[in-house]
Amino acid sequence: MAKQLSIAAFMMRYGHHVAAWRHPDTDLASNPFKVFREQVRSAERACLDAVFFADSVALTGAPSLEPLTLLSALAASTENIGLIGTATTTYNEPYTVARQFASLDLLSDGRAGWNLVTSDNAAEAANFGRDQHVAHADRYARAREFHQVVTGLWNSWGPGAFVNDKGGTLPYDPAKVQTLNHRGDHFAVAGPLNVAPSPQGRPVVVQAGGSETGRDLAAGTAEVVFTAQPTLAKAQAFYRDIKDRVIAKGRSPDAVKVMPGLFAVVGRTQEEADARFAQLQSLIEPKAGLALLGRMIGNFDLSGYPVDGPLPELPQTQDGQRSRQQLLTDLAQGENLTIRQLYERIAGGRGHFTVVGTPQLVADRMQEWFEQGAADGFNFMAPALPGGLDDFLELVIPELQRRGLFRTSYAGSTLRSHLGL
Repeated sequence: MAKQLSIAAFMMRYGHHVAAWRHPDTDLASNPFKVFREQVRSAERACLDAVFFADSVALTGAPSLEPLTLLSALAASTENIGLIGTATTTYNEPYTVARQFASLDLLSDGRAGWNLVTSDNAAEAANFGRDQHVAHADRYARAREFHQVVTGLWNSWGPGAFVNDKGGTLPYDPAKVQTLNHRGDHFAVAGPLNVAPSPQGRPVVVQAGGSETGRDLAAGTAEVVFTAQPTLAKAQAFYRDIKDRVIAKGRSPDAVKVMPGLFAVVGRTQEEADARFAQLQSLIEPKAGLALLGRMIGNFDLSGYPVDGPLPELPQTQDGQRSRQQLLTDLAQGENLTIRQLYERIAGGRGHFTVVGTPQLVADRMQEWFEQGAADGFNFMAPALPGGLDDFLELVIPELQRRGLFRTSYAGSTLRSHLGL
């Protein structure tokens, strides 16, 4: 079979547009788990590779659920779809993260993925006894060692470790269980992990770093790279860079899937799609738009600047996402956008690849990126739930399947098999 797209659904409570919660069709009252459960089941019926949940350990918008708790409930409510959740290396300990994701992987029969992040939200620091966020370089140094410890713990159990002999002393062979005895700059962890491996061996590792340091970390650790790329040319350059870095690390370029975010507003006609997008844009509350931009451009307070004036020159962020800061600065300067125009531009896609149009147009753009070396797949960002995801699953996925670009049934049961890793 010819190479096909990998597609995940990036889930947020109300959707990705900053005004999604204000949309007339948005359900504000229901239990969020019930909303997510129905949406994830729909994604599974469409044979998506996975659902993905980001995380923040501070309140910076709509309230959110802790991902591991949510994904564990979804594991019992689904059969095949992959379950990817975020856990920061800055405000966690590696033994805890290794144990949580190994448990999810075992409970779901091998469908778990860990999105390794270093946290770009400075507000998180105050919830963990810190006066300020950890500096960018320090976060990534900790993240590298954190990943080393987590994967070492996941490798605690050697082949044939489980004897399951009721006549023996233990259900496993202690000689085939490896202690870690890690001592580094940031962590001292003895091991072994007290969770057995799943059918896929260990969870899939996902990373989303776009800075120089982030890309290097992704190339050495990740099996899936999520990224924000607004244009085909930028996406192609990022794709080549990641693949080259992966090769330089001694890994196969096919061992890593590059999956840019895709924010798509779909309509049966172009006019319908345009109207849906315009409705969302009309619901943007200026303070919310300004707060979103300030956080995404590096945790800066922009409230003191004229909203209809140019974006001010900002110093390089020390506690936010440097890659996203550069992306948004380039966008503002390249198109001479005001602060208001910039937050309106990112209110939905937040700097990601954005398409507004028919199923055929969305599929055309996805196919173009896939075939021209810009993506191995996409992390779909629904503008509003439930309609935004339903439209994509019901209209775009069948169009991709007709073109032979996406599966019509699951060929395996684990996340790693879905992704072809």
